[in-house]
Amino acid sequence: MAWKSIGIFDSGVGGLTVLREIMHLLPQEDTLYFGDTARVPYGTKSPETVARYADEIASFLVKRDIKLLVVACNTASSVALPLLNSHFSIPVVGVIEPGARRAVQVTRSGKIGVIGTAGTIGSSAYTRAIKRLKPDAEVLTCACPLFVPLAEEGWTDNNVARLTAEIYLSGLKESPIDTLVLGCTHYPLLKKIIAEVMGPAVTLVDSAEETALTVKEILVERAELRPSSESGNHSYYVSDIPAGFVRVGGRFLGEKLGDVFQVSLEEDEVSP
Repeated sequence: MAWKSIGIFDSGVGGLTVLREIMHLLPQEDTLYFGDTARVPYGTKSPETVARYADEIASFLVKRDIKLLVVACNTASSVALPLLNSHFSIPVVGVIEPGARRAVQVTRSGKIGVIGTAGTIGSSAYTRAIKRLKPDAEVLTCACPLFVPLAEEGWTDNNVARLTAEIYLSGLKESPIDTLVLGCTHYPLLKKIIAEVMGPAVTLVDSAEETALTVKEILVERAELRPSSESGNHSYYVSDIPAGFVRVGGRFLGEKLGDVFQVSLEEDEVSP
C-alpha cells in the first residue's frame, strides 16, 4: 500500500515547531513542509491576501497527494480555513483551535492568557475560539512581537530574552490567569523562559503540541495512520532561496534539515 504524506505550511520557519511535534508523535509519517519565505511575514498582509497565499500553497501540496493539511501559521489559521475547507476534500487542521481546546480543558479558574504576534492578537482569533468552547472564559491577551526575532536569532536563554519576557509578561503575571497559550509557532523555543517568568501556578499550552495530537486523532479516526514499523521521510520546500531557511530552520526543528528545494508557485517548478 502506498501511504500518503502529511502536508504542512507556514509563512516561514515557525511552523517547523509544529512539524517537530508531528515527527516526535508520529515518526512513521512522511511529511511535506512548505515555507513561504518569499512573502513572509503574513501578519502585515490583508486577510484576503493571506487566504490567497494559503490557497496557492495548499494547491501545491495537494498536487503532491497529501492526506491531511496542517496550516502551521496562526495568521493563516485565523483567516484561511473556511476557504481551504471549501476548496479541498482532505482534512485541514489549523493551530488555533487545538490550542484553544487544550486551554479550556486545563484552566481551573476560566481565566486564560494568550500571547502572540501583533497580527494574531489583533485578529482576536484565539479569544473567539476559546469563547466558542467556554463562553464564560475570561481571555487576556498580550502581543510579544520581539519573541519572533529572538527565536530566529537563537537568543532563547539569555538575559536579553529573559528581560524581554519579563517586560512583555508583567501584566499577565499580575493578572489572575492560570493558563497561558503560546499563540505563535516561534514561542515554543522560548517556553523555558516564559515558564520561569510566569511561575509554576500558570500552565503553558503549546499550540504546536496540541496540533500534532489533533493530527494523530484525525488519522486514527480515518484509518490513515501509517504502521509504527515504518520510518518517515521529510521534504522541505521554500518560495525564496533556501540559505536563510536552512540556517535558522535547524534550530526550530531541533535537528538538521534535509534537502530544501526552492519552488515557483506560479509555475509549480521545483529547483534545488
